Order: sequence, then structure tokens, then C-alpha cells
Amino acid sequence: MAIQVQSVDKGGPAAKAGILPGDSLLTANGNPLNDMLDYEFHTAAARIEVTLCRSGTQHTVTVRKGEYEPFGCDFETYLIDQKHSCANHCMFCFIDQLPPGLRETLYFKDDDERLSFLFGNYITMTNLSPHEVERIKQMHISPINISVHTTNPALRVRMMANKRAGETLAYLKQFADAGIDMNCQLVLCRGINDGDELRRSLDDLCALYPAIQSIAAVPSGLTRYRKGLYPLVPYDAQTAAETLDILEEYGARCLEKLGTRLIYPGDEWYLAAGRPIPQGEFYEEYAQLENGVGMWRLFRDEFLAELEDCEPGAGPIAVDVVTGTLAAPLITEMMAALNQRHGHIRAMVHPIRNDFFGGNVSVAGLVTGTDIVAQCKGRLTSGVLGVPEVMLRAEQDRFLDDMTIPELEEALGVRVVILPADGAGTLQGILSV
Repeated sequence: MAIQVQSVDKGGPAAKAGILPGDSLLTANGNPLNDMLDYEFHTAAARIEVTLCRSGTQHTVTVRKGEYEPFGCDFETYLIDQKHSCANHCMFCFIDQLPPGLRETLYFKDDDERLSFLFGNYITMTNLSPHEVERIKQMHISPINISVHTTNPALRVRMMANKRAGETLAYLKQFADAGIDMNCQLVLCRGINDGDELRRSLDDLCALYPAIQSIAAVPSGLTRYRKGLYPLVPYDAQTAAETLDILEEYGARCLEKLGTRLIYPGDEWYLAAGRPIPQGEFYEEYAQLENGVGMWRLFRDEFLAELEDCEPGAGPIAVDVVTGTLAAPLITEMMAALNQRHGHIRAMVHPIRNDFFGGNVSVAGLVTGTDIVAQCKGRLTSGVLGVPEVMLRAEQDRFLDDMTIPELEEALGVRVVILPADGAGTLQGILSV
């Protein structure tokens, strides 16, 4: 294979060596170039012999640069080739539960080890080729984030509907032996991979410490669009508490034996079981924050610390704030603390029930503009609406249902302020209205 150069940085090492847009790079110091990982890894040296193809003819050029200095070529996509799609049909897959009519990109399931390394995405390992496994070890791509779900090979095949799902569990040991750090997640389905199956998975993963750096366990998210899918049942207070007992038992055991808790239950378990969220030290370095693990505690601590230090102006501030039903008690508590400390600030919280997705979906990140309009129209108390940035795509311009910020403003007759995801940022966003 080869990678085609789209543009060359003016004055960069590649340009100085005579590489041109349209050239196809074949090898670097004899190593084939197929994608971004090959390119970045094999062009890091100070002297590189590059074989390229131009107008059907092969040429060899020598590129000299500082070690790890950018090589100086740009490509059509940041991965150079296409993203690897998921080959599984997991019984709990959230994308399979999306309604029709959303933007096309939302239906793409990625399962790409390069995105795991670059952006923290989770991979299942089922579409890794032997070459890609060896490349991870050779390049020491670390850490990588792995969706394990269960270490029972037969159960993993069943849960993921992929005949390779069981055999690829062997990669965990291979990566550990190669010194690759891993963060693992278990999406738990009631009556399927919890209980004794959960204990087995935790035993197996803990045995790979310290290569396994953290293990997060979260409940499966179920929408109302599950027709024709496996009949999963959401966790209730009792089953959430039973699962939480196992996770905390193993975490306490790891803390005593290894000096780290290693196993971190998602915030949803505590809320569903009606138990208080642990203190900050429970989460150590917040290794699984992107999985919603410890997010509640960290947000609260950041907000209150910022509240202690900030001195807002004396002028009155009024703002309405939307959030998901899961976070509503926390946000309500924080707004009450703000009002108590600064009586001239009034922030009204509006928990948004997720009618769009239904089921047990209650996180703020899946709230749509449609539900905000339906549940807030005629009920807002100010002319400003605070919207958490997690409700919007990365460009911060539209919700999952494709409603834009201007459309939301027009529908509700308000000015929208986008609130950062962290507690300190949320407070400062409110004070800036």
C-alpha cells in the first residue's frame, strides 16, 4: 500500500527533500507506510530514506530533520486512510437503538485502535489483524482503551454476536506482556454479565495488573427503539445495589492488596441504588472520567471550590439552566449553594426528561433540542438559557437531533449561553451572562 500526499508544508523537511503534493509515499527506512500510525512512527528519525511513487515511477529521497520534528506532509484525512468500523452486533449497542432520521455520522460505529490511542476511544479488539496486534506492541502504543464486557469467551461471543470475540481476549495478556497499559470498561447487562460473571471478569482483569490500569463498570443504556433487539431489562434499585456491592468489594480488595482501587463504578450505580456518591479520594486520579466515572463528584468539588474563591459583581443575574434528569439533583444543589452565597444571583434548573430516546436514558449528553423546547416553552424565568456543552457536538453548534443553537434561541425567545462541562467552568459561565 501507499499514502498519498495532499499538501506539503512550505519550508518543511519533506519540501526541502523535494516531496510534492500528489506523491505516494511507499516506505520510510524500508518500513511500509499504510496509515497515520506508520507515518508518524517511521518518520520520527533524524534521517529517513523515503521511497515514493510519482507519475508511475518510483524514486528514493533522503529527508533530514530534527528527531521527532514533523515530517511536513498533510493528507486527506487525519488517519490517512478510513476509520475502521465495528464488526460486532452487541446486544446493548446504543447506536442500534437510535431512531431513524438523525445525521448520518451518528450511525457509524468505530472500532479503531488508532482512535483509541489518539482520542481515547474504546476498542473491542475483534477487528484487529495479527499485523495490527504486532504493530501495537512494536510501536508500544500505550495506553489503549478496551471494551471487555466479560472475560468469559463464550459469553463474550454471545453478547457481541461475533465469533472472534472470545479468542481476541488473548490479546489482553499479549499486550500486558509487551508492557502496554490498558484501561478497560465493562458495560453490564442485567442478568447477563453481572453477578458471578462479573466476579470472574474482575478476577481475570485484576490478575493483569499493573498493565490493567483501571476498570470501569457502567450499566447498559436502553432507549425505546429496541424493537427486534435482545430484550434487555434495565437495572432497578435492588439490582444496582447488588452490582455495586460486588464492584466496591473488589475495589476495596485491590486497594488493600495493590495500593490502588483499580475498579471504579459509574455514577449511575450510586444514583440508581440511592447511595451517596463517594468522596474525591475514592476516584484517585479519575482515570475513567470520560466514562462518567466520578464526574458527579469532580463537578461538585470544582463548582464549590470556584464558588468559594469567586467574587461576582453586585448586579443581579438571572439564568435558566437545563440538564438531564440524572444530573438534575446535583445541578439543583449547586445552584442553591450559589444563590445562598450570592443572593443577587438566581439560577433556575430545568431537568429535561429524555422523551426523544426514552428508555432509561437520563444523562445530559443525550438531551436533544426538541425535548428542551417541548419542556421549557413558556416556563423559563429569564431571558438567558444555560446549555451544557456536553449536549452539543464538538463544534458546539447543534444537538443530536440536529437542532441548532439559533433555532433553540428562536423557539424559546432566549439567548443561549454554552456552559463548560467542568464545575468551575459552569459557574463562570453563569456569572458571565
